[in-house]
Amino acid sequence: MDTMSRIEQSDQLIRLRDVTRSYVVGDSSFRALAGVSLDLPKAAFVAVVGRSGSGKSTLVNMLAGLDRPTQGSVEVGGERLEQLDEDALSLWRGRHVGVVFQFFQLLPTLTVAENVALPMDFCGTRGPKAARQRALELLSSVGIAEQADKLPSALSGGQQQRVAIARALANEPELVVADEPTGNLDSTTAGQVLDLLASLTQQGRTVVMVTHDDELRNRADLVVTLTDGRVAKVERGQRHA
Repeated sequence: MDTMSRIEQSDQLIRLRDVTRSYVVGDSSFRALAGVSLDLPKAAFVAVVGRSGSGKSTLVNMLAGLDRPTQGSVEVGGERLEQLDEDALSLWRGRHVGVVFQFFQLLPTLTVAENVALPMDFCGTRGPKAARQRALELLSSVGIAEQADKLPSALSGGQQQRVAIARALANEPELVVADEPTGNLDSTTAGQVLDLLASLTQQGRTVVMVTHDDELRNRADLVVTLTDGRVAKVERGQRHA
């Protein structure tokens, strides 16, 4: 069974219904999302594309529980995020979502292994010894185990992004969201990072990635195009064409 057949037969991990997000800017209001309804399945690599200002980052922030809708519902893995208070939402996010940022967001005073172990410490999912072992295993899986005890400043941009991906996987999340994770990388390194993210679907994870790079269409299972805060279309990517 190919990946697309598996996706079509799988349950939906994400359900958005009539999601609107408005922001007050000065004396006016700006709608970043305008009535978005969207279903995304488990074990899919999803590209979110569109022009700057189309609502891409706001959408993935909703999925990760980093932002809340002004109206509408956001359901991830059966959890209605808009119904959680801030403490519950933070704990849910730490256990169920991995986030990969464009600028890595590694803590400069912690070693690479300590950065990867941080989510486990925050959520109390493993003790210190087990967390370090898990961090070393994750760093090995992304090909940089030998960098474990270095500070992030000693690593290249591509290596730092691999650390960020390892950190995102620390608590074995069902969902990984990535906002322009290759924006600061050269084309070769960017391709390697995209391959690494795409491979996560083989572990049953859903990966939702914001990008301006049309090349991602060749790697994605699904492509969601946003225009002016609305879903313009959802189509198959070329990954398995």
